[in-house]
Amino acid sequence: MARGGKGKGILIHSLTAGDGMPLAHRTTPANGDERAQVMPLLDAVKVRTGTRGRPRKRLKVLATDKGYDAKALRQRLRQRGIRPQIPKRVWKTKNPRGRPIKKTVPRFQAERTFAWFQKKYRRLVVRWERLAACFVAFLALATIHMWVHRLLVG
Repeated sequence: MARGGKGKGILIHSLTAGDGMPLAHRTTPANGDERAQVMPLLDAVKVRTGTRGRPRKRLKVLATDKGYDAKALRQRLRQRGIRPQIPKRVWKTKNPRGRPIKKTVPRFQAERTFAWFQKKYRRLVVRWERLAACFVAFLALATIHMWVHRLLVG
């Protein structure tokens, strides 16, 4: 757990489906590297296809925000057969060359998941737990509750 001027900081890394439902999540200290968590999250997912046999472990597309922009990450995703949708970081220069490229990435699914966590599970926002294991357990319970609610209602 990272300690800073304002206290303990923790990041929740979540891999979500296209409809905003969380598939896997990990927690790291707030001063950790976000790009290092992509491959463990992908390894934690098994995609159900509804057919017999071994579940597929490979996603087709991975959409992230600018914080995950790295050539090495793009290359590892392509080696796994995953198409990365990662916007490039824009470096400020005085004279930019060429016309600006407008590329939007559908990030609202992940943001919707975090909004559900903040709206329904205040304990994840405030973080009263001192032990990281308790926080991770409550995050898992929140994910399970979301999936059970989805299966029963929808």
